[in-house]
Amino acid sequence: MTDTSIPSADESLAEETAPAVATEEAEETEVEPEAQEKKAPADSELFRQSEIAADYVEGLLDILDYDGDIDELVSGGRPVVEVVGGRLQNLIGQRGATLEALQELARLAVFRQTGSPSRLLLDVGGYRATRRKELAAVAKNAVEKVKEYGEPVRLEPMSAFERKCVHDVVNAMSGVESESEGVEPNRRIVVRPVSD
Repeated sequence: MTDTSIPSADESLAEETAPAVATEEAEETEVEPEAQEKKAPADSELFRQSEIAADYVEGLLDILDYDGDIDELVSGGRPVVEVVGGRLQNLIGQRGATLEALQELARLAVFRQTGSPSRLLLDVGGYRATRRKELAAVAKNAVEKVKEYGEPVRLEPMSAFERKCVHDVVNAMSGVESESEGVEPNRRIVVRPVSD
């Protein structure tokens, strides 16, 4: 088995310390279209969730004395809040750890006002879009190694968002499959040949 772990400057810090309101499995589970129609909140409710989260993030930016433009929207059937501006790197943190924690806080703010869990996605400075591209390259590289050597490849530990991005890329390719293993914060993906 090939290990592609990338050592970080300080491995002792837990990179994903925030409790998950919506777990990776919940985000990855496919729901039948009929069931989805019954359970999926309307776009107006999703937009309301993004507004609540945006208000929370705006208050946080005011406290921290950071300037940023905040956009609320609904994308892919989930509420999204995007923050853009200079001097926001501290809101992302090492490998997005701070961003993940802020997202969980924003989800809790939505839950507190609505009484229902949210699949809110928070992005700061386009970090998630950039990271999604990087993860697509990592996934494709792992798939190439699996196809070349026929052995499973273990990737470095990742957040639920990162694992979802990798699973999406791997699942779109033939001859390989992926699964998550381990426990947070060391949960990782294993890419392997499809078993016949």
